[in-house]
Amino acid sequence: MSKLYLVPTPVGNLGDMTYRAVEVLRGVDLILAEDTRTSRVVMQHYDIATPMQPYHIFNEHKVVQQLVDKLLTGLSMALVTDAGTPGISDPGFLLVREAIRNGIEVECLPGATAFVPALVESGLPCDRFTFEGFLPHKKGRQAKIAALAAESRTMILYESPFRLLKTLEQLAEAMGGEREACVAREISKLHAETARGTLAELISHFSQKEVKGEIVIIVGGNPSSKTE
Repeated sequence: MSKLYLVPTPVGNLGDMTYRAVEVLRGVDLILAEDTRTSRVVMQHYDIATPMQPYHIFNEHKVVQQLVDKLLTGLSMALVTDAGTPGISDPGFLLVREAIRNGIEVECLPGATAFVPALVESGLPCDRFTFEGFLPHKKGRQAKIAALAAESRTMILYESPFRLLKTLEQLAEAMGGEREACVAREISKLHAETARGTLAELISHFSQKEVKGEIVIIVGGNPSSKTE
């Protein structure tokens, strides 16, 4: 029976893969991978020999209908990204939407998502939060940051190591250097780091070191915007 699975893969430590994820990846007819070279490391580690096909932001609009047509013939597929859960700041939404429109069953397995451990270990309130993903690189960036300055909920951002310092400085300019925040990088990897403090303290910390790895920024909500 045709079915599309969204399968989370480890954001760092390969041991974070679930048993069921391995079973699904072994059992489907085709694995759609954001980068087959990256995914091959995971597949080889777990002895998964299922054929793979590239599916990423540069080809998803071209191939989505072809994939839906294949699913309608009875094939089963699993979508994986380089790390984490497909659709969370990664390709996935377009294929899921078209599969549902065509009556194809879709199931997302529980599993790794980088922002959840970063949020929980930040020490900032995690009962209410807003996930913003990557900020715009240019157009609309300043307006977005200005709007977030008034947000009362804890904010979650993704960032590259090359723009981390610039982003922290822009956040401090809009929100004030005393705003509480946290930067988590290399989650679950050997050199994982969680840095907590004010935006000003984090700027000082990351100004003195070379930053590598995937970055999650957690920013505390605006205290003056919170209701009693």
